[in-house]
Amino acid sequence: MSWNPALAPVCPDEVGVDAIETLIVPRARDIGGFEVRRALPAPKRQMVGPFIFFDQAGPAEFLTGQGIDVRPHPHIGLGTVTYLYQGDFHHRDSLGTDQIIRPGAVNWMVAGRGVTHSERTSSAARSGPSALYGIQTWIALPEDREDMEPDFEHHAADSLPKFEDGGVKARLILGSAYGRTAPATLQSETFYLDVTLAPDALFPLPDDHEDRGLYVTEGSVSIAGQEFEAGRMMVFRPGDRIAVKAGARGARLMALGGATLNGPRYIWWNFVASTRDRIEHAKEEWHAANWGKGQFDLPEGDRDEHIPLPD
Repeated sequence: MSWNPALAPVCPDEVGVDAIETLIVPRARDIGGFEVRRALPAPKRQMVGPFIFFDQAGPAEFLTGQGIDVRPHPHIGLGTVTYLYQGDFHHRDSLGTDQIIRPGAVNWMVAGRGVTHSERTSSAARSGPSALYGIQTWIALPEDREDMEPDFEHHAADSLPKFEDGGVKARLILGSAYGRTAPATLQSETFYLDVTLAPDALFPLPDDHEDRGLYVTEGSVSIAGQEFEAGRMMVFRPGDRIAVKAGARGARLMALGGATLNGPRYIWWNFVASTRDRIEHAKEEWHAANWGKGQFDLPEGDRDEHIPLPD
């Protein structure tokens, strides 16, 4: 059974390199003793569809007792999705969620008008040497959903649609692609895929979304004879039929995109909004630390510390 019956892979050499609208080289960012590669937002590209933030975390190795500790911090106006290749995160939030995420599963948290969460390496993982490797993204909410009630969904790896054909293995993390829909509840048209390619395999991007991009996490791909190694994001021109070819070592990709939002977003620290006023109000509320009585609360079970407002 074809995993993509609507679109036969075209030869990459039939696609010109001018189909790549933006090529992004991620920047290194320190998030408190741990370095990530940040592809979005980029100087020449704020969003790909509704995706406004894209970080590669790891691969990293930890000794016994070590790990990541992202202390409680706030969000507004966005949804966060955590997706891991290796390791785990212990997620707690101000909704009362207490959830371990492991490779292949999805944590989807919609901040809406305001939520606080923490992410830490689990105590079980710290009991011995461990690894961490994964992707964290933010999806900006439509204007009419920015002030919605916050929400959280966890979906196990075996609940996500999977496709396999011709050297391509793909898992649909969020949204819709190739006639299938992932279980998470979204607020706008989106697709997000984890794709593994055998050497020289062809992968056609969905052609029913306006904005489409690829991020190479392992190996390499070629487009029109030009090779792109791991750590590169390509954003493609709308409307073109696009297929990429894996290099001799194969490749692993994150494919992402969806409908373009109606306008740019303001982004400051962990806040995303269509107006500056929303961000200024969130700043004031977090600084006030009026937990449980104002806009923000702290996660149950992780209330002893939080990340202060940046200077």
